[in-house]
Amino acid sequence: MILNVGFVIIEAFFGVLSDSLALLTDAGHNLSDVMGLLLAWGAAALAKKRPSARRTYGYSRATIIASVLSGLLLMGAVGAIGWEAIGRLMDPPQPAGKTIMIVAAIGVVINTATALFFLSGKDHDLNIRGAFLHMAADAVVSLGVVVSGALILFYGFNWVDPLVSLLIATVIFLSTWGLLRDSLNLAVDAVPRNVDPAAVREYLTGLPGVHALHDLHIWPMSTTDTALTAHLVMNVFPDDDQFLNDVAHILEHRFSIMHPTIQMERYDSDVVCHQAMHCAD
Repeated sequence: MILNVGFVIIEAFFGVLSDSLALLTDAGHNLSDVMGLLLAWGAAALAKKRPSARRTYGYSRATIIASVLSGLLLMGAVGAIGWEAIGRLMDPPQPAGKTIMIVAAIGVVINTATALFFLSGKDHDLNIRGAFLHMAADAVVSLGVVVSGALILFYGFNWVDPLVSLLIATVIFLSTWGLLRDSLNLAVDAVPRNVDPAAVREYLTGLPGVHALHDLHIWPMSTTDTALTAHLVMNVFPDDDQFLNDVAHILEHRFSIMHPTIQMERYDSDVVCHQAMHCAD
């Protein structure tokens, strides 16, 4: 955050000084990423708070809210960038190519270094993945701005500056769309993308003694933790808890479901099924 805040100030200053929309656009993009990092940081801190009698899951869902807000911020930036860039294409100004190249090159180094901070955790946490994608996209964007500065400096292609801004907007959109889609899915309790609900159902119905399965629910507790509840209709109940221990172990290690709750019912039980379409054998 310190690296990026410092760079945003420098890039915005020289963007105004050189009359470069590409630099100002990149500064705005970096600023939105700083806000995204703030959200991710705050959400991660909230997720560590212990559950209470009122908030039995704690604040872990804050990580999902943060990833949604981060995606929405970037989508808003895309619209603002595109609008300004189209206006400048009609009447391109004379930006300072050398200044653009130097400042953007610094951005490549800073954004690459920041992205590497998140490399190890990007496959396990949607929030960290979002931060990594933002920083990696910024590094690519800054490299494009370096190229645009060179074209302006050596060839006088002033129209390249707003064109690069449009390309930046496209990069932001493409890098953000998947994150926003996954975040919104998690926000409405959809099954996380890394969990195959059909495979989970097949595993549970194939367990020894299980006659039928109903009221299976799989939902995200946070960007990293997944919960499950299921009712198993059984011909014969197990004699001890080893059955439940084995099920919990498989759900965690094969399906990444950390919080399973299994309810066992006898075959002749009259427990109401709340998911009629899934109550068959």
